[in-house]
Amino acid sequence: MVSLDDLKARHPDLVSFRFGDGPEMSAELLALVRAGAKTATCGALRDFEAGEPMPVVGRRDVALNWDGSPALMIETVEVTQRRFCDVDAGFALAEGENETLEGWQAEHRRYFERNGGWDPEMMLVCERFRLVEDFA
Repeated sequence: MVSLDDLKARHPDLVSFRFGDGPEMSAELLALVRAGAKTATCGALRDFEAGEPMPVVGRRDVALNWDGSPALMIETVEVTQRRFCDVDAGFALAEGENETLEGWQAEHRRYFERNGGWDPEMMLVCERFRLVEDFA
């Protein structure tokens, strides 16, 4: 099993992150990436302005298991910013978590309400990515 330290030694600019806001959600989202169903993710712009590393096209990042061990390496292929209310079905469905835009909106509203607040006009950083390596 590869360690995060080993990966950072090979890729000094490596950024690591966790999907979701708890162990169960994190495991579900990692499984969706592994299955090819999740090829996009988003976060509140405010979190990036507060210091979370902004995704960069072409950069490879490591998604961690909730315990901090490496789960996956992804490569960012697109980064856009848009308001929550302007996210379209194409992007929402690429997140792989819902079958409809309305489902995406309801679940992401709850997620953002738990994590700093929600507003239909809030700016999101929307990232599309490809799976590079699965460390499982």
